Amino acid sequence: MKRKIYIVLVMFASMAVVFNGCKQSELEDLYANPAQSSSATVENFFTGLLISANEGVLPWYWRFFVVEQPTLGHYTQTMGWFNGNDQYLPPTAAIDWRWNLYYNGPMTQFRVMEGLYMDLEESAQAEYRIFYLAAKVFFYDQTQQVIDLYGDIPWSEAGRVRELGDLDAALPKYDDAKEVYTTMIADLKAIADELHSIDVPSFYQGLFTNKDYLNDGVVSKWEKYANSLRLRMLVRASGAMDVVADVTQILTNPGTYPLVESNDDNIMLIKAGDLQATTASGSGGIRSAMETWGQYDIAPKAVCDNMLDRNDPRLPIMFDPNKNGEYAGMDPLANSTTQNQLLSDGMVARYDTATFTRNNLFPGWIIGAAEVSFMKAEALFRAGVDGQAKAAYELGISQSIDFYFNVNATGTYRDPLPRPTAEEVIAYINGPKVSWAANGDKMELIAIQKWLDTGLGSMTQTWSELRRLNKPVLNFTPDNNSASGQTLPPLRWLYPTSEQALNADNYAAVSSKDNLKAKIFWDLD
Repeated sequence: MKRKIYIVLVMFASMAVVFNGCKQSELEDLYANPAQSSSATVENFFTGLLISANEGVLPWYWRFFVVEQPTLGHYTQTMGWFNGNDQYLPPTAAIDWRWNLYYNGPMTQFRVMEGLYMDLEESAQAEYRIFYLAAKVFFYDQTQQVIDLYGDIPWSEAGRVRELGDLDAALPKYDDAKEVYTTMIADLKAIADELHSIDVPSFYQGLFTNKDYLNDGVVSKWEKYANSLRLRMLVRASGAMDVVADVTQILTNPGTYPLVESNDDNIMLIKAGDLQATTASGSGGIRSAMETWGQYDIAPKAVCDNMLDRNDPRLPIMFDPNKNGEYAGMDPLANSTTQNQLLSDGMVARYDTATFTRNNLFPGWIIGAAEVSFMKAEALFRAGVDGQAKAAYELGISQSIDFYFNVNATGTYRDPLPRPTAEEVIAYINGPKVSWAANGDKMELIAIQKWLDTGLGSMTQTWSELRRLNKPVLNFTPDNNSASGQTLPPLRWLYPTSEQALNADNYAAVSSKDNLKAKIFWDLD
């Protein structure tokens, strides 16, 4: 799918996550460009920024097995789970890894790239402008995800050791999560406005195309990415911020603010050829993640039951049935002995091998058309535009069905299943528990479809929307024996303990919020 990447990603010391940096000479030695130049360049750091997030974007062993399965997959019931003690306490390995991934990766890469860009002459900045705009869009996407997991984070002062040249001076404060959202939302509008009319010189367009393995240098896709990310942030924050004017501006001016409108527009990474699932080892893909120990591809009961109850056409490409041909997911209310026996007896369905667990082309999810349609449906419904909300909701369902059948068709483990007919899709949309007209709780309809769509592919988004909307309602076994006192899924992740040691004074300012019951600012219900 993509050209080979010859860039060597800068490796930074991991001891002090938010303070890492190198001298300019070290960066130049470590980061050679494709022309074998010894100088660090804006274009190379742009690609380095993308690479640095691969492990959080692409489906691979550590992300699924260690980080998301025992946390987000469990809390959203998009992955099967065995009940046990302290099951709602996010593991230290998960907390530390996700934090380090952001600060050692996108944060560090972006700050260094930004410094290189700002050091250019004004004329050169104009030539490299597309790199800087696209980098900010991607960086803001990664930032939003970290905020949605932890809350307040070091941001405005983070990653600046290189420019300050002193570790103590670079110890960053924690920025208020809502204020960071506000800053990014405003800047995304400015970025989108600029991308809409930008004129990239032909040489730099070719260079951008060569370096951009996410969107292949297609500026219009970066524009749609920026607008869709802005809409995601606005909808996410809609209960805590006045977003009406901004949302209205996007939805009523599609020519000026185009969104990801079709599956051809999807912003996603595909693991193919020389694009590896991990920057660390280049191995350990989705099969290693989900089939490990024979229990991480377990179908969740909530998803299976929802699809069965509504005759969802996605069901046969989402799951492989149990030995009796039944789509029986793992019951979260059963005790662990019963759960293990059901699995041992082959009575639990599994995630589909062709679509998911043995499909090396299962995409790294960033933003999809169906997700955007459901954002629009929510915004339009809350604005009282019922007919347009219904149309966006139904379009999102169709897009999601089409997307998952597209993914199933990429699998090589077995032949793809036939797509549902238009009549079958319409029958599902008009079914008694899916129909817009037949159900009074429109937000529950939208929330369920968001949950089904982003599901396993984008679990940070799935968990964020579940916390924000409290829909669909999921049942959990309380962990009344938890040593931590966390009896049900948390509302946020804890900060890594390293922050208390390495950034003690600034951590002290947010320590009162550092508990599992503290809500992210947009979580008001």
